[in-house]
Order: sequence, then structure tokens, then C-alpha cells
Amino acid sequence: MPLVLMCGYPCSGKTRRAEELKNYFEQNTERKVHVVGDGTMRIEKNTVYADSQSEKNVRGALRAEVERKVTKDDIVILDSLNYIKGYRYELYCIIKHTQTPHCLVYCLTSAEVSSTWNTNRHATEQYTQEILDALVLRFEAPDSRNRWDSPLFTIQKEDTLPFEAISDAIFKRKAPPPNQSTQSQPLSSTNFLYELDKLTQDVLMAILNAQKTSVPGDRIVVPGTTERIELTRSFNMAELRKLRRQFISYTKMHPTENTGQISNMFVQYLNKSFH
Repeated sequence: MPLVLMCGYPCSGKTRRAEELKNYFEQNTERKVHVVGDGTMRIEKNTVYADSQSEKNVRGALRAEVERKVTKDDIVILDSLNYIKGYRYELYCIIKHTQTPHCLVYCLTSAEVSSTWNTNRHATEQYTQEILDALVLRFEAPDSRNRWDSPLFTIQKEDTLPFEAISDAIFKRKAPPPNQSTQSQPLSSTNFLYELDKLTQDVLMAILNAQKTSVPGDRIVVPGTTERIELTRSFNMAELRKLRRQFISYTKMHPTENTGQISNMFVQYLNKSFH
């Protein structure tokens, strides 16, 4: 489900805005809306935010709850401070893995306004001034130039939420692509992997043998290929093995259906690497 990330100082209107978004989505879409946050976890904020380990545990619990609920169907609104850049990046990685869009709603207020709103709360809901000041000092403002903070909607206290724009951001925008390293490698037949290993090794041996009678500038004929190696200098086995490992790693991720082209592809790869 798309993720809407609330962000801002303590007492900056995040929960009110999250509720407005929840009502809008429930009235204008058929999707379920899940609000996750400090309020739903019933944390004692002055105790939690006074201790770094307790705060870290709460962030971990919120992240885990988001990860459990986030899919491609419904909507999750994370109503918390989300004031640490690295934490917002961790949440971004979750939506990348799930392949669903997200956006960030930044409730922008001054420290003075947040402090005033804090004192207007019921005593049991207030932050102590010391905790509030510390959180404001530690706050890392979102930046739309960071992919994990984009698209970014900055909302001031008198603004009306841009409901349609937020809706378009999470429903009409493509999800960020997952990291290649976190994707499963394409399944390849045992025969393909065997041919890949054997043919690339054959090319290396052909180069090493040809170098015994060649000089830089020669074009080496490699048996079984239509390409020639352009020998710019003499290469040792360690250098060639490193290039072979790189080629094999790439080819496993992008296997060719025509194993007869593996040798030609490897020679082309070597020529580009040599130059």
C-alpha cells in the first residue's frame, strides 16, 4: 500500500493532518487506511524521547509495523516525528522493496508555535519543555533533492492540504525501482552456467597462450569467436581473472538465450576493459 510519511516538530499539527488525509482517502477511495504512529502505540513520549535506546526501540517498532502493513493495495500513514534523515531513508528502502509509491508531508512550524501548541494541550499529552527543545534541536528537515524525501509536500499551519496532489503522488506515480543487489538473480539453467564458466576460461587461456608469441598492438584470434582481442599490452592471469569474474557476475544477472554468443560477448567486454 502507498505510504504517507508525516514529518515535523513535536506539536506541529501532524496528527491533525494525518486524520484529515485519512478522512479524505476513506471518502474518495475504496482503499483501507491504516494510521501507524506514537498515538497508536500509546507511548509515554517524555520517557521515550529522554532515552536514546528507548527511542530507538520505538522507531524500530514503528518501522516493523509499517513493514507488516505496507502492500500495493491499501494506504499507510505514519504519524510520528520522523525527524531523522537516516530513518526516513530506511522507510524509503521498505517501499522500494515492496514496490509501492510514497510521499512525505512536512508540517512546517516555528519552534515558538510548537511550544505554544504544546502548552495548550492537556497536561498528560504535553512534552516537557526540555524534551521539546531537544527534539527541535535534533530535527533534520526533509529536502526534496533527496529521493527518500520526495515527493515532498510542505504544509504551514494556515494551509489547506493539497489532497489531489498527494493522492496523485501515491496513486499515479511509479514506485521507485528496487536495488539490483536486493533482487533475486534470474534463474539460469545449469547448462548455461557451465557454458559461461567454460567458454570464458577458454578465452583466457587463448589470450595467455597467444601472448607468448605476440607483442602489444597485435590482434589475437580467439578460437570459437568472430571477434579479435586488441592487445594493448601484456596482461597477467590475475588481471584477466578479475575481468572474467566481473563479466560472469554481470552475465548471471543478464543471461543470454544464445550461449553461442558468450565468447564473442566476453571478447567485446575485454576489449572495452583493455581500453
